[in-house]
Amino acid sequence: MGQLNMRAVHKTYGTMEVIKGIDLDIAHGEFVVFVGPSGCGKSTLLRMIAGLEEITSGEVQIDGKRVNDLPPVKRGISMVFQSYALYPHMSVYENIAFPLRVEKMKKAELDARVRRASAILKLDERLGHKPGQLSGGQRQRVAIGRAIVREPSVFLFDEPLSNLDAALRADMRVELSKLHSELDATMIYVTHDQVEAMTMADRIVVLDGGLISQVGSPLELYHKPANLFVAGFIGNPKMNFLPVVCESSGLDGVTVRLEDGGKLRLSVAGRPGMEGQKLTLGIRPEHLTTGGGDLQLTLLPRVIERLGMQTVAYASYGKDETPFTAVLAGSAPAAVNQPLHLGIAGSDCHLFDRDGVAFERDVALTDLDPTQLLQAAS
Repeated sequence: MGQLNMRAVHKTYGTMEVIKGIDLDIAHGEFVVFVGPSGCGKSTLLRMIAGLEEITSGEVQIDGKRVNDLPPVKRGISMVFQSYALYPHMSVYENIAFPLRVEKMKKAELDARVRRASAILKLDERLGHKPGQLSGGQRQRVAIGRAIVREPSVFLFDEPLSNLDAALRADMRVELSKLHSELDATMIYVTHDQVEAMTMADRIVVLDGGLISQVGSPLELYHKPANLFVAGFIGNPKMNFLPVVCESSGLDGVTVRLEDGGKLRLSVAGRPGMEGQKLTLGIRPEHLTTGGGDLQLTLLPRVIERLGMQTVAYASYGKDETPFTAVLAGSAPAAVNQPLHLGIAGSDCHLFDRDGVAFERDVALTDLDPTQLLQAAS
């Protein structure tokens, strides 16, 4: 089993509260990713689960057992760190076997576990090598192998790919996803990289200032962000935000007026007394089109990036020069300081109230194309 439960978990350093009350349930076999900006508390929360940080208050349970006061070795977890932390004088075999030797495991069982882990990670031919003879990706696999042999209830990963180059990171994302499937294990993974989160996670936990801002599948967070923070954090480039005023509201939709006088009907559920309120309209750069749509904006791009399959145009909107980004087809007729006509569909838009809370969108996640999500994450 690998079930994790957290209840009212807090962490303070002196007078500074870093984790401000976390309630979270993780089921056996889930791949859960903690994401958020630097300083949001994601690594601290992971270290509290591991037993490397003391829990100020609240409770952490693993497989129904309270582990607050247990040392890391007694919690049934294995952790993979950002640094490989391999012993340079030991072979790959001995590095993987080390935690089992500490436990004084019998030689036959130790050898079987090491060879089983090396087969899963495709390290069979490297068992006699030293870490200095390996590539970065191979060293990270050795570190993962050292975690696998302990056969833990929960695997913890603290930004394990951040030291690798872009190509190796992509390869290792695939390897970790395969590993999760093969082991049927519970994995909790910390990263600041939303691409890793969106491509690997069953569920993503978005942290902001020591609190959970939203928990959901990648599709849920992408298409139904709960607030402005999640909407701006998930997606690359980030969502465009424009100031608007509510013209009319109903359960079947809301009509808003933009700064230039254009009006747009959105597929969101309205609330009583919204007319005249200042709101925020959100539209993802990849949901814009050249022409068409329910409303057109004309902008002057300041920077154009030609990426082959895509063209990214950077501009500004309105008197406050709000940053605005469009991701268009690779052959899109966009040029610096030349008018670019962009179409917006009301069904693709998000709406947020004065407190930054999202209005419920009328979109069924089962009808969405998952390739759109992956393109946005890349």
